[in-house]
Amino acid sequence: MKEEASYICDACGEEIVVPIDFSGGESQEYVEDCPVCCRPNIVHVEIDDGDVRVWAEPE
Repeated sequence: MKEEASYICDACGEEIVVPIDFSGGESQEYVEDCPVCCRPNIVHVEIDDGDVRVWAEPE
């Protein structure tokens, strides 16, 4: 299983790599500030049989 995944910051377009917390369940959502532009993103994580999908939207 992948321990990291990435999403594209909606504000600045940078690819952001985040660790995956498998103990958080199959569907996760949290707010994280972009380390490049400091704008908040709502990060969505979906885990399905080891496949991880991550995307973000502006807060």
